[in-house]
Amino acid sequence: MGMQFGVFSVGDVTPDPTNGRTPTEAERIKAMVAIALKTEEVGMDVFATGEHHNPPFVPSSPTTMLGYIAARTTRLLLSTATTLITTNDPVKIAEDYAMLQHLSDGRVDLMLGRGNTGPVYPWFGKDIRDGIPLAVENYALLRRLWREEAVDWEGRFRTPLQGFTSTPRPLDGVPPFVWHASIRSPEIAEQAAYYGDGFFHNNIFWDAGHVRRMVDLYRRRFEHYGHGSADQAIVGLGGQVFVRKNSQDAVREFRPYFDNAPVYGHGPSLEDFSELTALTVGSPQQVIDKTLAFREIAGDYQRQLFLMDHAGLPLKTVLEQLDILGEEVVPVLREEFAARAPQHVPDAPTHESLKAARATEEVPA
Repeated sequence: MGMQFGVFSVGDVTPDPTNGRTPTEAERIKAMVAIALKTEEVGMDVFATGEHHNPPFVPSSPTTMLGYIAARTTRLLLSTATTLITTNDPVKIAEDYAMLQHLSDGRVDLMLGRGNTGPVYPWFGKDIRDGIPLAVENYALLRRLWREEAVDWEGRFRTPLQGFTSTPRPLDGVPPFVWHASIRSPEIAEQAAYYGDGFFHNNIFWDAGHVRRMVDLYRRRFEHYGHGSADQAIVGLGGQVFVRKNSQDAVREFRPYFDNAPVYGHGPSLEDFSELTALTVGSPQQVIDKTLAFREIAGDYQRQLFLMDHAGLPLKTVLEQLDILGEEVVPVLREEFAARAPQHVPDAPTHESLKAARATEEVPA
């Protein structure tokens, strides 16, 4: 497949600042589905949904949404932009995503993270001060649940398990590929490296120096733990784009949405934020040039996801954006990234590649 390109959504319900209209929750949920279907239609590879449990966000049940999308697509890889490893029960994660694996014929992976909403911890009976230890312990259990038929477990944060078998078992005996997502915690980069999993840095907020330091840490530790050379580590990046045929139209149209965005509005100017972060507002060629430059920050990486529907942008506009990406941007990026990637740098794992690797391991030498 080569490098994977796709879209992620945080599922915010935000008023359109140009007319004051706020979509209903039903409209927003259906819009996310329409965006996923469009992502496949225009030839991109991945759709990822966030997980939130508070207004103004709607995607509280990623597997429900992704299962519905799986039934309406044939090729699209289904992922999460965050699965809350800290506040979800690892047993439930193991079972839910194995079920989604079977329903989607293996077209699923997930990004584990702690999210960026502090109050979610007490809502699920957890303490935010335990965020990192919860992430470490819960994932250690999740891995075992997917890889062992009967699990005995005793930890700090949940009741013990004795001879427990999660069902269904992973499809073909191959667990979903896991990306550990973090924008600020070196401990999570370390965790990803320790297991030889992927590391996803959603760099919509951060400057290039911070992104480089986090990815470099993961790559160094990936090599330290013997999973391959540093440049063979599996890296994904997030970013936001708004594209029109010419940059002046893009800036003019996007500015009111940026200025009022719940995540980064009422702060730095659009120009300053674009200069410092991965946000790209401009022509197709500007999006191509800036995205290609991410390789200078993160090295040869495997997955690029774009945030397209944040800040109250109407669905019609988002679908127009996806048409431009699919027709004028992503084909060029595929070709350019493929031409620049060394042969020894692997593609992002898929169910089929992981299944093939497992079969090779089971053949006696």
